[in-house]
Amino acid sequence: MVGFAIGGLSGGESKDSFWRIVAQCAQGLPEDKPRYLMGVGYPLDLVVCVCLGVDMFDCVYPSRTARFGTVFVRSGTLNLKNKHFEHDMKPIDPDCSCNVCKHYTRAYLHTIAAKDQLASQLLTYHNISYLKFLMEDIRKAIIEGTLSDFVVKFMELQFPKKDYPTWAVEALESVGIVLPK
Repeated sequence: MVGFAIGGLSGGESKDSFWRIVAQCAQGLPEDKPRYLMGVGYPLDLVVCVCLGVDMFDCVYPSRTARFGTVFVRSGTLNLKNKHFEHDMKPIDPDCSCNVCKHYTRAYLHTIAAKDQLASQLLTYHNISYLKFLMEDIRKAIIEGTLSDFVVKFMELQFPKKDYPTWAVEALESVGIVLPK
């Protein structure tokens, strides 16, 4: 299938400029063709950019951040190199069904995070699984007509104090999604 790529972003521009360029590009592309945004991989960016009309993404961020011990969870990120995970016997994310969360504890991953290449591989696997599940949930919400509700719940989990980034609030409002204050 023929589609369209949007590229040249995520190279240091402000998030305010980023979302406005994505919105402008997506609005100018045919709705019946896939819209691919190159080099974007932060979970918040994916959610916002889907709302702006983007369908697909790719990025090194899930693997790059995993190499430094950071994993994605519904409430944001965790850095498993932090000492307080030393005795934490929970999975990375108790709500995640990936094989890493099924078979490894935060404590074990903390132990190997700084020393073993296996940690980078396991954390990358989890991060990619997280993004896959996130995109599946977004797709389901689009099909069911509940995308606004999904976005509000996602944002509340990521920002429980409702300290949403201004750029994200403005981007979402541009497509009719208003976050609770």
